[in-house]
Amino acid sequence: MASTTSLLASAVELCASNSYSVQTPIRNSISKARRSIPKSAVATQWLGGSVKKHLNGLKSPLVVSLGSGEWCRRGEVSCSAIREGESEEKSPDEIAVANAMNMLLRRAEEDTQRVVDLHGKVVESLNPAKREQRSVQSSVERLVSLQKELQEAHLKVHRSEIQVRDTLVQMRRMEEVMNQLQNAAVLALATTPSSATAVTEASATVDAAAPGVKDKPNPMELSPSLKEFWYPVAFMSGVDRKTMVPFECFGEPWVLFRDEDGRVACLRDECAHRACPLSLGSVENGHATCPYHGWQYDADGKCTKMPQTRLRSQVRVSTLPVREHDGMIWVYPGTQTPPEHLPSFLPPSNYTVHAEIVLEVPIEHGLMIENLLDLAHAPFTHTETFAKGWSVPEMVNFKVAAQSLAGHWEPYPISMKFEPPCMTISEIGLAKPGQLEAGKFSGECKQHLHQMHVCMPAGEGRTRILYRMCLDFAHWVKYVPGINKVWSGMATQVLGEDLRLVEGQQDRMMRGADIWFNPVAYDKLGVRYRSWRRAVERNERSRFIGGQER
Repeated sequence: MASTTSLLASAVELCASNSYSVQTPIRNSISKARRSIPKSAVATQWLGGSVKKHLNGLKSPLVVSLGSGEWCRRGEVSCSAIREGESEEKSPDEIAVANAMNMLLRRAEEDTQRVVDLHGKVVESLNPAKREQRSVQSSVERLVSLQKELQEAHLKVHRSEIQVRDTLVQMRRMEEVMNQLQNAAVLALATTPSSATAVTEASATVDAAAPGVKDKPNPMELSPSLKEFWYPVAFMSGVDRKTMVPFECFGEPWVLFRDEDGRVACLRDECAHRACPLSLGSVENGHATCPYHGWQYDADGKCTKMPQTRLRSQVRVSTLPVREHDGMIWVYPGTQTPPEHLPSFLPPSNYTVHAEIVLEVPIEHGLMIENLLDLAHAPFTHTETFAKGWSVPEMVNFKVAAQSLAGHWEPYPISMKFEPPCMTISEIGLAKPGQLEAGKFSGECKQHLHQMHVCMPAGEGRTRILYRMCLDFAHWVKYVPGINKVWSGMATQVLGEDLRLVEGQQDRMMRGADIWFNPVAYDKLGVRYRSWRRAVERNERSRFIGGQER
């Protein structure tokens, strides 16, 4: 009823203002109101008894027919009769109707404004230009957003380019360091500086008191007295609980393995049954197992299992005393009581081990030691590796104290010592990786390369070499993938340059040549090694004493 009254009030307002051009939404509203007027008794009484009575008395051309529910317009509407002061005294009903009409008119204004606003929105929605304008605005906003995203993407690409450029620079620097380290390692492996040969007053500088220098020794001979020393035969890192490591020492075959407790053992590599090499078998529950018939041996050489037959408790194989020290496995091949003391060859704690390499060469171990103690052959022998293009200095000399097997080379920052029975230890001072700094002692340099060469006599004319290289800089190189293959390849290449010469030297010695007939100044350390060895072979005490002899 309230909504109907509002719509009627809107119509009256328009009539009162003499406006006949009612817009289509208003006309539709009036028509809707006309159709929605209830025909109940209460509505009829209210409209018929009050509204009709007073409207008919206001000289209005409007006739309200409540019976039919229709409004009929007969002419111009005048509502002045209901305004204040334009009629006689009004009854209470007339006053109530007037007040109601005023209120209805105010509400009609509000409803009309709402209709106009809604009409505008409908027109805007149906208008193609409006839709296009809104679509263009949305596209502009999207374009601005995409431009912002593109700017951010350009910024990320720029940052990535900077990172890639920095990475390439670092890689080039690492490559330079690796090349320098390779040169340093080759230098260390050959145990030579950019040294040279210049003959000095040979007879005056060579140790004339060294016995046996002119004796024409047979370099292939292995004296039994040389067995009375501890010999490193393998690196500890190369022997685990599943590995068997075969080797020869003084012409006899041996094999290393670890028992159930992880202790290292050294057995003769020869089964007590049919002499099959045990190293061809495997380690089972800490026992060396022969691959031929499955016989097993413990760390003491005792046979503990004989499949398919009765066990014979007295069957065993020979063993060697074995110790682990300084990262290496040592054996004692002699018959005397082994000395308790073992010298240490590890560098200071600030060094990092970068390479541990084991090689077998067909050269007598004494010749290999003398080759390592010779620092004058590099620019003549290693012309295709680290010494390619090196010049020959005017003078090279080895400074050594009396009755000593250690000293330093001039003019190079290299210190060196021979440690009986077969170890060569050296420290090389570097100005930068791969570059020597002449005129200084090794201790005066900032960077150092520490190396150890073990030349263990495997047999007549055969040597087992253990090589360990340490650096006090570039510790990260140890973790470069494949670096072990790099070191091994370099060692093989440099050693190959030496082997063709030393093999020829060995052939001539077997024909009776004397390798120490004309020694010179830079041969001093090699001459002292040969003097020490001759004294040991004669069972004499040499005046050059090593660590195991103290």
